[in-house]
Amino acid sequence: MVVDGPEGTKTVSATHVVLATGSRPRPIAAAPVDGKTIVDNAGALAFDRVPKTLGVIGAGVIGLELGSVWRRLGSQVTLLEALPDFLTLADPAIAAEAHKQFTAQGLDIHLGATVTATKVGKAGVEVTYKDSTGEHTATFDKLVVAVGRVPYTEGSGAKEAGVAINERGFIIIDAQGRTNLPNVWAVGDCTPGPMLAHKASEEGVMVAECIAGQHGHCDHAVIPWVIYTHPEIAWVGQTETQLKAAGIDYRSGSFPFAANGRARSLGNPSGMVKMLACAKTDRLLGVHIVGPQASELISEAVVAMAFGAASEDLARIVHAHPTLSEAVHEAALAVDRRTLHL
Repeated sequence: MVVDGPEGTKTVSATHVVLATGSRPRPIAAAPVDGKTIVDNAGALAFDRVPKTLGVIGAGVIGLELGSVWRRLGSQVTLLEALPDFLTLADPAIAAEAHKQFTAQGLDIHLGATVTATKVGKAGVEVTYKDSTGEHTATFDKLVVAVGRVPYTEGSGAKEAGVAINERGFIIIDAQGRTNLPNVWAVGDCTPGPMLAHKASEEGVMVAECIAGQHGHCDHAVIPWVIYTHPEIAWVGQTETQLKAAGIDYRSGSFPFAANGRARSLGNPSGMVKMLACAKTDRLLGVHIVGPQASELISEAVVAMAFGAASEDLARIVHAHPTLSEAVHEAALAVDRRTLHL
């Protein structure tokens, strides 16, 4: 393998090679990043002051996280999302609750809004966008392009070396991270699946174990998703939309944090826990949370689903009182319509 670096060109030999090139921000022609007025997600973390007005192209995971942070710091934030629906990755009930909470906080979310042009001037950046009502313009002090990320494989040398890459630029691997070339592996954002740091880390461990002759494994079906907004959003497993599309018969139960003593004492009683279970076997199919410490609470659901637990299993486990985890317990009870505190 030939590597170009600060000290010149070197030839490196290895028995195994692991490709972990990561991802990069997805560019859009209508809003070229200049690193000053129009920035990507990295640039949005390097402002030297809070912008009075901030535009964000994209209301997905990155756009919401950045918009939520700068809104709490005092910026007037407008999110322009091209899709007609809000946060389609999440369960519909969770997305609806999150949308209500974000708009109540002052986030100005425009759905079905496609940015067609931008112009940087002394007053900031003028953004032209179209929606169902026509063409509009808005001017912001700063503009963040947050329309997702793409695998960083172009220019990495992987394709030139013969590594198979799909039409979206992802390296094709098997269940244990092997590429089409012997002793060449790939993990993380450059491979298919959610672009999550913990997913990449676990894949790295799996590949290292396989190289060492062990039985490495990473269960992609129970990788937790987390959106670090306020309130936080987290889920694992399938959404109600996915279950309906697959024709899977299910039962659901939910419990609001407004009825949870710990959430109320923390002054943060917004949001809910929603649980989905197979109608025939009661096996957990998905757990979805929007509310305080969702990123921490989801771990119980991940463990339960990894061991094939039923909603009744969680319903019959004693949860300490008062804790936020009681909302998970109550949601499990709600699947069988037998909540204790609602």
